Amino acid sequence: MHEATAADAPTLHPDTLAIVAGRPPHTSDQPMNVPVHLTSTYVAGGELEYGRYGNPSWTAFEDTLGALEGGRCVAFASGMAAIAAVLDLVAPGSTIVAPRHSYTGTVGALRELEAKGRAKAVFVDITDTAAVASASADAAMVWFESPTNPALEVADIPAIARAAHEHGALVAVDNTFATPLLQRPLELGADLVVHSATKYISGHSDVLMGAVVAASAAHLDAIVKHRSLYGAIPAPLETFLALRGLRTLPVRLERAQANAEELVRRLTGHPALEEVRYPGFGAIVSIVLRGGAEPADALVQRTSLWVHATSLGGVESTFERRRRWPAEQPTIPEGLVRLSVGLEHVDDLHRDLAGALDSLG
Repeated sequence: MHEATAADAPTLHPDTLAIVAGRPPHTSDQPMNVPVHLTSTYVAGGELEYGRYGNPSWTAFEDTLGALEGGRCVAFASGMAAIAAVLDLVAPGSTIVAPRHSYTGTVGALRELEAKGRAKAVFVDITDTAAVASASADAAMVWFESPTNPALEVADIPAIARAAHEHGALVAVDNTFATPLLQRPLELGADLVVHSATKYISGHSDVLMGAVVAASAAHLDAIVKHRSLYGAIPAPLETFLALRGLRTLPVRLERAQANAEELVRRLTGHPALEEVRYPGFGAIVSIVLRGGAEPADALVQRTSLWVHATSLGGVESTFERRRRWPAEQPTIPEGLVRLSVGLEHVDDLHRDLAGALDSLG
């Protein structure tokens, strides 16, 4: 992890940073990209020593994502590994405030901490800023997503951060849906940002990875210590692929967001839909079908372009009924289908989806 790239972040546009950060120096015969370093062991006497403590392939990725988020980045083996490292920052018995609608893995981790007496989880409506502020009075951490998964609720990050800090609570934001191109939570008052780099960061549905970006050296050191001690390290090849994907994030997200906005416009008012949810940015849309689970389950089986799959953020368009998972919150409508809008031509995407909706009668 290097500081120079992140410190230079304000001088370059994010679209440029995604291309130039984390590169080898511009000297003769240097490669354009940091190569994949397949090693478990280093010659003694330097900073690395052993493969669990560092890898140049990680460093290139961390420099780039850290520059984009405006902090210092630590790469992990998965988004859940990154989440676990952040949750581990709170002392035993602490209270963690989180949205009632969150990624099911996060909710599961919080429930597990509660079951073990490790922490108390308080779930709130993240759009009710006053309620979040009140709940944070006794909290060690306020954790949230914005937009939330899959309800697509948007939080007032600056107001929540101010309230949490007044009570001495840490603020951690899962920025997977928005990415640093649409939202930089550290600039809005957050202490830590988490990414499932599996999603938009890598962008091609071929990598499992996570990342934490810290605003302070103290939090950075604690996160690095957690990774080094517990070993949730990313593989060098996966890190190389995630960085290659990150290089094209600006153009991918621009196209995906444009597709999402147009699909929202075309789908709004469709007789099969009770609701179209879109936060106004990003490429995730949630639609709620009239009639609940049965038509929603039928929909995801009647398309040819849209792929029925649980992940998101890839170049291909995917969708799923979220309540098919037992761990999904019961306040999520049975008929809610989360769409991850990809890069295909919007006319083709709409024709495929609208045709499936029309067939439901």
